[in-house]
Amino acid sequence: MTIRFGTDGWRAVISDTFTFANLRLVAQAIADYVLEEAADSGTQPEVVVGFDTRFLSDRYAAEVARVMAGNNIITWLARADTPTPAISYTVKHKGAIAGVMISASHNPPRYNGVKLKASYGGAAPPEVGRRVERILEANQLQARGPNLEDYQTALDQGLIRRFDPAWAYYEHLATLIDLDVISNGELRVIADPMYGSGRGCIKEMLARTRCRVQEIRGEMNPGFGGIHPEPIARFLHALSAAIQNTHADIGLATDGDADRIGAMDSRGQFVDPHHIFALALRYLVEQRGWRGSVVKTVSTTQMVNRLAAQYDLPLHETPVGFNHIADHMLSDDVLIGGEESGGMSIKGHIPEGDGILMGLLLVEIVSAAGVPLHELVADLQARYGPACYARRDIRLRHPVDKKAMVARLVAEAPAQIAGQSVVQVDTLDGVKYCLADESWLLIRPSGTEPVLRIYAEARSQDEVEALLQFGEGLAR
Repeated sequence: MTIRFGTDGWRAVISDTFTFANLRLVAQAIADYVLEEAADSGTQPEVVVGFDTRFLSDRYAAEVARVMAGNNIITWLARADTPTPAISYTVKHKGAIAGVMISASHNPPRYNGVKLKASYGGAAPPEVGRRVERILEANQLQARGPNLEDYQTALDQGLIRRFDPAWAYYEHLATLIDLDVISNGELRVIADPMYGSGRGCIKEMLARTRCRVQEIRGEMNPGFGGIHPEPIARFLHALSAAIQNTHADIGLATDGDADRIGAMDSRGQFVDPHHIFALALRYLVEQRGWRGSVVKTVSTTQMVNRLAAQYDLPLHETPVGFNHIADHMLSDDVLIGGEESGGMSIKGHIPEGDGILMGLLLVEIVSAAGVPLHELVADLQARYGPACYARRDIRLRHPVDKKAMVARLVAEAPAQIAGQSVVQVDTLDGVKYCLADESWLLIRPSGTEPVLRIYAEARSQDEVEALLQFGEGLAR
């Protein structure tokens, strides 16, 4: 059996490859890695373990804790389902060597996964993932099974320690968000955790303000109501209906483990992460007076480029995956970093996408402006657009050879697409055709599921559709 860590850990189908037996093997490899790190530092190793609302996630997390205890590693095990950013923050807050989050994030309900977190409170870098893979392979070659401790014995010995990560995380968020500004706005907010582990979080934070908050889809539902827990327009009809039924000012949606954000305005219209990123950047510079570099993935809107240029801020573009943004946040003075999928973070926070933080920041932005969200979006489009965006996913029967795909698409690069000249071909992550009018088309395989993604941005929705159709033709 071959287990590989992708863009953000290991993900697989429950009861197919994601089994208790395989999970124990992966947990043992992580434990071996942690012990190696602890030997270098000479400290008692500690690990933080959390889980989301997926089927058996709590049981999987307990099993990881048993393996850690079997290796004499102290494990802080969350008492209930918890957002990934709360677990990541706890890793740093407690000075743990690593964190393990049982979650498949936004993937369909049949998936589960393991997200490995580093001591700085962000995703472990790719080289750590490869290191764990090598340990796993070596253990299998040696027929070395996992060390397991009885759960109750581990509790009695203090090797497993149940805890609530919420309040330390909330107190930290309160240093990044101006709750007084939010309180003055007195907005009516609908929070939609999409049945994920972000349930209760936005509502509990805004309970400190004069906002009126209603939460939908916050009950435990491991099947996510039959949808993908991804905060994109086609999965947010329930949020749109709730906004219109209650005349709310804003709706906030987080994905399965709450590290991504999506939003809706008072008309029930989707506000995508591109606009949230751009609004946040403008607000942090113009209202808070913050400075720093801006980091965006290759699939994120050009509006961010235009804003960074206007404010004379350094701009860095990375491959898709928040771990690449985290690299900059760890080595540079980053004002804001984010990606098209809704993972974003700001200065002063951990190098981790955080849907809770960015949802609260968006409420602050609307409260401070004193105008509806749709007017802020319209002003952004008027000043830094027009910019229309869409993504199309093609389900794959077999994995794509990414290098071969890139080589072929570069070799067959067209001179024009949809009437616009191709002025540049980027291969930072997949193949991106940059056009003369600053529109673009990107084709890349997903790093977390068997999907080929096609992205496009242009000056009108018709032009976006033309780009997507061209991209689909190339992909197929």
